[in-house]
Amino acid sequence: MLNYLSRRVIYAVLVLLGVNLATFILFFSINTPDDMARLNLGGKRVNQAAIEKWKGERGYDKPLYLNAQRQGLEQITDTIFWDRSVSLFALKFGRPDSESAGDIGGEVAARMVVSLQMALPLFILQVLASTAFALLLAMFRNTRLDFWGVVSCVLMLSISSLFYIIVGQFLFSRLFKLAPISGYASGFDAFKFLVLPIGLSLLARLGGEARLYRAMFLEEIGKDYVRTARAKGLAEGAVLYRHVLRNALIPIVTSAGSYLPYVFLGSLVFESFFGLPGLGAYVIEAISRQDFAIVRTMVFVGSLLYIATYVLIDIVYTWVDPRVRLS
Repeated sequence: MLNYLSRRVIYAVLVLLGVNLATFILFFSINTPDDMARLNLGGKRVNQAAIEKWKGERGYDKPLYLNAQRQGLEQITDTIFWDRSVSLFALKFGRPDSESAGDIGGEVAARMVVSLQMALPLFILQVLASTAFALLLAMFRNTRLDFWGVVSCVLMLSISSLFYIIVGQFLFSRLFKLAPISGYASGFDAFKFLVLPIGLSLLARLGGEARLYRAMFLEEIGKDYVRTARAKGLAEGAVLYRHVLRNALIPIVTSAGSYLPYVFLGSLVFESFFGLPGLGAYVIEAISRQDFAIVRTMVFVGSLLYIATYVLIDIVYTWVDPRVRLS
């Protein structure tokens, strides 16, 4: 496993380098530092003195890749690429483009806590609810319960998340007054602001996940070891729980694990509509302000989380199925 992890670390560094370089080239080939200054200062009528001041405050007055005025390593390190791209590997995110002060790293850390408060309970509830519902449908397969359960799953996955949000806010916030329509408070007061978005997000994802898990369970049910377990007199519930569920865990881990990055990055749609100051809302705000420093940072953080997640999924495979070996 050590050799495997070492290779994955090397792959991760190479992938991050590629993503980082591609993102940097994309942003700075479309918009020069002067263009960024004009966007943040208010348009084309801004004078050059204000542009130079803005660039100097944010370090955009340096050359992009090579500083010929410096000597030695400073030719590379005293550049925009080093300050705004390579420094991300040290988790030094710098300051936003659209603000006169502040630190992106501190903002990311603070907002990640809010995103975790919503996404972590949602992740756990999603896995438990989807698995339990799928097992129920598999147990009562080819019955009316199974038929209408599948119909419900198709309906749930066919409806947009925006519909759940709008209807949920109207019913539970405006009509029944059960939860605030939007906002956030720290500490234990956060519960009343998070319960509605967690519930609606769970409902929005339940149909697709449960239908997928049901298909996995039905595939396992038709295999020889299940018929052997039944022939030995094992109850149907025990067959499903002890054998079918355990052997279907690898695709479930893959499906559920792919959602893990959202646990940290937050939900763009739900955080925006419910006024939660998480990372998802942070990205939306950065895009609306055309703050390229924040967007580049979140692209890097997202790539890092995705790579770490899939390494974790591979490790979990060895726990779920002892036959899997990482070599």
